[in-house]
Formats: sequence, C-alpha cells, structure tokens
Amino acid sequence: MKDIFLADAHLLDPAAGNYRRLLAFLADHRGRIRHLVLLGDIFDFWLGYRHTVFAPFVPLLEELRRQRETGTELVFVEGNHDFHMGPFFSEFLDCRILPDGGELRLDDRRVFIAHGDLINPDDKAYRLLRKALRCRLCRAMVPLVPPDLAWAISRWASRLSGRKKGLRQAFLPEKALMSFAEERFAEGYDTVITGHFHVPLFRQATNGTLIALGDWIEQDSYAVFEHGSFALKRA
Repeated sequence: MKDIFLADAHLLDPAAGNYRRLLAFLADHRGRIRHLVLLGDIFDFWLGYRHTVFAPFVPLLEELRRQRETGTELVFVEGNHDFHMGPFFSEFLDCRILPDGGELRLDDRRVFIAHGDLINPDDKAYRLLRKALRCRLCRAMVPLVPPDLAWAISRWASRLSGRKKGLRQAFLPEKALMSFAEERFAEGYDTVITGHFHVPLFRQATNGTLIALGDWIEQDSYAVFEHGSFALKRA
C-alpha cells in the first residue's frame, strides 16, 4: 500500500485531458492506496451543498467513492478554489477535511500538509479575502445560494480574473517555502508537502524533506510515500 498526494488539477470539464488522465490514474491505483491526500484546488470551483453536487464533478466524486470502498482513507486540504467542502465530503465520502492544513501520520513520520496559499505572509489582501470567504457567516449562507447561481458567479469571476491577469507564469517562492518548512521542522515534523505553486520541487534538508507537488494540468506530478520514503513523480 502507498500514500499518494495530489494538488492543483483545477478540474472543470470531464472531457478535458487532465480530468481524463486523473481518473485513469486513480482507477489504475485503486485498491493500492492507503491515503489519498488532495491538497487543494482539485476543483476549479466547489461549494459543498448537502443534497446537491455540481454535475461536471460527478465522475471524480464517483471515483473517490470507489477509492473509499476499497479501503483508501481520503484527506482533503481546502484550497483557494475549493473550500466549504460540505457534507458530501465529510459524511458521504467519510473524508477528513483540513481547512488550513495540518498533521498527517504515516508510520513513524510526522507530515505537515498545506495547500500553500498562506505561505506568503506579505499577501495581506488575499489573506483578508480568504478570511472573509471562510467565515462562519459565509459558511452558513452556502445553502441559501442556488447552485446554478453559484456556478455562474464562479465562471464570471474566473473570466474576469483571466482578463485582468492574462496567462500567469507559475512562480515558486523557494525561499519562502524553505522558511515555512524550517518552522514546521522545528515543531517536530520531518516532512512538509504543499501545493498551490504549480511547480514541482523536492528538497532534502538536514532536518527534513520539503515537497511542492506541482500540478495535474500539464505536469501530472504527484508525491508518493512507499517503503518508508517519499518520491516526487510524474504520471
């Protein structure tokens, strides 16, 4: 059995190549995964309703259900595109949800997992927006927003962001990541795994291991823990 870590697929269309490749990858490993750890932005947009899921995500949700039925433990770290995961994940999929990241124990290893959107302490505008969107009031209002309206707003916001920023180059703030990892190592963790930056990185320091997962859009990169050690791979 192995533990697999994925982030940043930004799934939206079941016909898209990265969506199909992810489904095939998970199906190929079905029954052989101890923990499937999803480190955020798996979906390009998500809000968790009690009795409703967004139709484009049904194929992945069905695969996650099958993974759970074969004994895989599901862990989801909320990203900046998918949060308020809701009852479907916590109850139906019996998924452990970590809104801000946290600890995962793998045998004798203490692993800190995070999406990575809080790595940069100077990004105060984003932190303020993040805090507002994830407050208790916003969480309580989710059931009041019609799903079709929520989907339409998310697509509008995505198009607006694209027009303003154009195609953004992936950027890996390695110095900030190493500083964040060193703080976790000082707390007793021996491994730090993060997503968010869309650039794969594997650094073995004297006191621990830092892994940035890359993405599942163009790179199809993931981390695996097997036979007592970590590796960063591409599918």
